[in-house]
Amino acid sequence: MPDHPRLTRSMTKPKPGIVHLGPGAFFKAFGAIYTQDAIESHGGDWGIVAVSLRSATARDQLGPQDGVYTSVSLGPSGSDTKVVGVICDVLVAPENPDAVIMAMADPAIRIVSLTITEKGYCYEPSTGKLKMDHPDIVHDIAKPGNPRSAAGYIVAALAQRRATGNKPFTVLSCDNIPANGKLAREIVVSLARAADSDLADWIATDVPFPSTMVDRITPATTEADVERLAASTRYLDPACVQHEPFRQWVIEDDFVDAERPRWEAGGAQFVADVEKHEAMKLRCLNGTHSALAYLGYLAGYETIAESVADTAFAKFCQKLWAEEIIPAVSQPEGEDLPTYCAALLERYQNASIRHRTWQIAMDGSQKLPQRLLGTVADNLAASRPIQGLALAIAGWMRYVGGVDESGQAIDVRDPLAAVLREASAAGLDPSSKVANLLDIDAVFDTTIAQNPVFREAVMSAYELLCKKGSRSAVEAIADEKTSRDR
Repeated sequence: MPDHPRLTRSMTKPKPGIVHLGPGAFFKAFGAIYTQDAIESHGGDWGIVAVSLRSATARDQLGPQDGVYTSVSLGPSGSDTKVVGVICDVLVAPENPDAVIMAMADPAIRIVSLTITEKGYCYEPSTGKLKMDHPDIVHDIAKPGNPRSAAGYIVAALAQRRATGNKPFTVLSCDNIPANGKLAREIVVSLARAADSDLADWIATDVPFPSTMVDRITPATTEADVERLAASTRYLDPACVQHEPFRQWVIEDDFVDAERPRWEAGGAQFVADVEKHEAMKLRCLNGTHSALAYLGYLAGYETIAESVADTAFAKFCQKLWAEEIIPAVSQPEGEDLPTYCAALLERYQNASIRHRTWQIAMDGSQKLPQRLLGTVADNLAASRPIQGLALAIAGWMRYVGGVDESGQAIDVRDPLAAVLREASAAGLDPSSKVANLLDIDAVFDTTIAQNPVFREAVMSAYELLCKKGSRSAVEAIADEKTSRDR
C-alpha cells in the first residue's frame, strides 16, 4: 500500500449526547451520517461515543484518526466522499466495562443506539423471547456489574441512572428486525427482571424503545477499498466505509423529553407507527437479499450485482415480489409497493456496490424468521403461492450443509452453524435433510414446520436444487406459469 499520511481531524469534535453499541460499517454509513447532517443543520451536543462489545478493530482504526473517517457513496456513474467527524470517543467494552457503564450513565447521554445484528439480542428468533440460557445472559445475571451483552450494559447503566435520580436515556434499535424497539424492550426488561423487579418495572414504564426501519446497502470494507481511497485522496483511512447513495430511516417519534437530533435534516421520517415500513423493507428488500445470497452463492456468484445481472435471477426476484411478497405486505403511507420493488432491482444492479452474497448469508438462522418465514406463514394462511420462497429456504438449507455444488467447503458463519451442519449431515437423502432442519425449533416455529404444504414445497425445492443446481432451479421457478396464467 502506498505510504500516505493517516486521515486526521480538522473539524470541531462535538460534545457527546449518544452512546452507540456496535460501531460497524452500517452504523458508520447510516446513523453517524444522519447525526452529522443534523448537527451541521441544527447544531446540538449530539457527538457519539462508539462502543465495541467484542473487537478492538473500531478503536484501532478510528483512534489514530481522532474518530474521523471517510464515507464513500458508490453510484453507477461514480463515487462521492465525505469526512464524518461525529464520533467523539471509541471504547472497547471487554477492556473496560466500567468506562462503558459510566459513559452510558452520564446524564449528558440522552440516547443509546444499537446496531448489534440479530444475534446481539441473545433472543430466540422463533419466539422473540430472551434466551435465559445464552452464555452472555447467564454471565450478566451472575455478574451485573461486569456485563457482556448489549442488554447487560443497558440494564447496568439504567440501574445507575435510577439510583442517582437521573432520567433514563432512550434506547434506539437500528437493526433489521421487525418491531426492533419492542424486541429491545423485551430483552432489556426481561434481563432486568431476573435481578430486580422494581428496576424492570421502572424501565418498562419510563424508558422509550422506539422502533425504526433502516435501509442502506453497505458492503464490508476491503483492503482494496482502502487502497483505492488512498490513491484518490492521498491519505490513509482504514476506517472508511462504502455504501450506496440511497438511504431511508423511518423512526417512531418517542424519546425522553422529546430530546433527539434533528435527523429529519438528512431525510429521516418520523411516524407514530413504523410497523408497515418495517414489514415492507424486511420482506421486499431483505427477503430477496437473502434469497439471492444463498441461491446466488450456490450458483457461483460473489455479489448481489453479479447475481441479478443473470436474467434468471432478476426474473426470479420480480416473480417473488409480484406473486409472493407484495401480496403479503400492507402498503405503508406514501409508498407504492411495485414502484418500491422496481427501485430495489435497480439498486441491486448497481455494480459499484460489491455486496457479497457470503456476507449477506451470515447468521441466516437468525434472519430467516423475519425475512422469509413470516411471508410464508401469511401466504399459507391465504392460500397464496410459496414456491419461490420455498426455493430460497431450500437454498439456505443447502448452504448451511457446508458444501457447495462443486464439492467445495462453505465457510458458514452462524450461531447455530454446528447444529445446522450436523442436522444436514444426519440426513441420508434430500427429504431427510430437509426434515431434520425443519425440526430445529430455534429457526422454525412448529406451526409452520409441520404444515404439510410448506414441508412439501421445501422438500420439492431442495430436490430441485440437488438435481438441477441453483441457477437452473432459479430459472425453472422464474419461468413457471402461475395457476392463473395456465
